[in-house]
Amino acid sequence: MTWVDRVNDYVAHSMVGKYFQLEGSGHRRERKGTKFMTELRAGMTTFFAMAYIISVNASIISDSGGTCVCEGTETDPTCDTNDDYLACVYEMKLQMIMATTIIAMISSVLIGVFANLPLGMAPGMGLNAYFTYTVVGYHGSGKVTYQTALAAVFIEGLIFLVLSIFGIRQWLARIIPMSIKIAMGCGIGLYLCFIGLQASAGIGLVTLDKSTLVTLGGCPSSALDADGVCQWGHMESGTTYMGILGLVIMSILLLYRVRGAILIAIVFVAITSWPRNNAVTYFPYTTSGDLMFNYFKKVVTVHGMQDVLGKFDFNLSGKDIWIALITFLYVDIMDTTGTMYSMANYGGFTDKAGDFEHSTYAFMTDAISITIGSCFGSSPCTAFVESGAGIAEGGRTGITAISVAFGFFVSIFFSPIFASFPPWSTGPALIIVGSMMTSGVRNINWDYPGDAIPAFITMAVMPFTYSIAYGVIGGVMSYVIINGFVFIVDRLSGGRIHPDYSQREDWWTAALSRPFLPTWCRFLIAKAKGQSFDWHEDEYAFEDDEHLTEPHHEKETDVIVDGSINQHSFNETTTINDHIYSEKTSH
Repeated sequence: MTWVDRVNDYVAHSMVGKYFQLEGSGHRRERKGTKFMTELRAGMTTFFAMAYIISVNASIISDSGGTCVCEGTETDPTCDTNDDYLACVYEMKLQMIMATTIIAMISSVLIGVFANLPLGMAPGMGLNAYFTYTVVGYHGSGKVTYQTALAAVFIEGLIFLVLSIFGIRQWLARIIPMSIKIAMGCGIGLYLCFIGLQASAGIGLVTLDKSTLVTLGGCPSSALDADGVCQWGHMESGTTYMGILGLVIMSILLLYRVRGAILIAIVFVAITSWPRNNAVTYFPYTTSGDLMFNYFKKVVTVHGMQDVLGKFDFNLSGKDIWIALITFLYVDIMDTTGTMYSMANYGGFTDKAGDFEHSTYAFMTDAISITIGSCFGSSPCTAFVESGAGIAEGGRTGITAISVAFGFFVSIFFSPIFASFPPWSTGPALIIVGSMMTSGVRNINWDYPGDAIPAFITMAVMPFTYSIAYGVIGGVMSYVIINGFVFIVDRLSGGRIHPDYSQREDWWTAALSRPFLPTWCRFLIAKAKGQSFDWHEDEYAFEDDEHLTEPHHEKETDVIVDGSINQHSFNETTTINDHIYSEKTSH
């Protein structure tokens, strides 16, 4: 027995192991194959995959101008040539680097401890862009001030908390049809791949084209015009080839089932990009490159946050702030629901009612994290789809999330290092994880158009609109319209005109079988009536709950799926935990 095995065994038999449901802990719902050291490695993988958010979120939020005051002129309305204003914006960026790191640390700890999910949390991409460029405006050119927008985010978090406490968010997650839920994970996989192929957070293989929207990229930065369109030099960028090399290294290491394959490739490519005297350096001899390298050389530093902490203005009299608040609400509901369900399904702890384990605590944690994030001057916080990288490395418990938080804690002091992982080092991880997440496409009911078409729309819209929320909305709306029409015609014709229902997926029986009221409400009602209450009555069989089935029978999956799905459980997951690719099928 190696020291790793001894550590795994010791932690599994401790109170910590039982709380986090590690294998061998004796918990009634042990998560099969979970080991302490694997969880730590998975957490580091997720951290490095999402570490780019430290600098990216800071750059985006600082583009709003924050608390800096722009006194624009006719020739320079957004103060792009005002040195004093730009110096204030750069100071804002440094403060937001620290704020983003702390937000991610706190929120990841919360979801790991209270929801026991292997998810990394941080200010969400997309929402931060909407916050900056639509609500506040570039350098404060919008109709809402930075302080008022933060107040809207703070209120949004409180509203989410109330919705989560009373089970409304969980109910919304359950009533989404099963095919669309599976398609969410596949769509997020395509979305991740699309991000990983771009230059902003990936290898730069795909770039902007004004005629076809996207085209083959791989162009040197000197070949891009002001809009980011490649003028010449397709596939001549050294950083693109470094990203491709990282992708190849990850693929080969995964083929040989090497522990930490994704993490190894990320660190290797990053280290080769730090020297300034090579063609693929992350710190070119430019003004921005000098600034980044000077920050990188500090290695250890803790920056103040006096201009971002608690900067609220609760003046909500204008209609624009209410439009922003409502938009934050519905985008965040769809985005977070889609991400959390897909990650839970990928990790193998969804149940037959379409819910996932500890969903109430997860949604409450998400809501609290949104409010905490606004206190640090940032846009809404959410679960990161890059968590799939850690799940692919075997992460299945909240220990993974706590490991992610530890990475952000260390980066508080070493933020110059962790803010310097180039996008072409982390982009390959997004592509690899995207390929893993799309494996669930086989479980969609393709034999019934009423299930297949909405599922396909869900998958397609996510990457093409660069929004998880729009994909979920498109899928749900198309499902309602298509199947609603079929239902109405069926009723009006007295059942004489209808498609072949034998191929249809019956997802609603299990989804609607669970009570609307949350467990704590029904507990209080039962106590008021003097009745006994079973806290576990809502628990359905999860993928790893073999010990809850009859001891002399093989595990069966109660999900009603069309027979054409090759007998696969909808909870099927491809894992790399302990070097075993496991696919659970129903018998």
